[in-house]
Amino acid sequence: MSGLSGLSWQDVAEALRSAGFTLDRQRGSHMVFVQGDTNRIVVVPRHSELKPGTVRAILREAGLSRDALDR
Repeated sequence: MSGLSGLSWQDVAEALRSAGFTLDRQRGSHMVFVQGDTNRIVVVPRHSELKPGTVRAILREAGLSRDALDR
């Protein structure tokens, strides 16, 4: 899964919104997205650059593939 480095929280948040997630709440630097159909909850840290492992964990929690970020 190369190519996941250098992504910002905005890139990940946009991919989640495209997949049907909505921003539920935010506390400090962490945004909580919820998908109404499946009740999946995904937390995205608002850091300028997310580490590849963090992006992989977010995608796994959301049930998305890496292709969701290629839009």
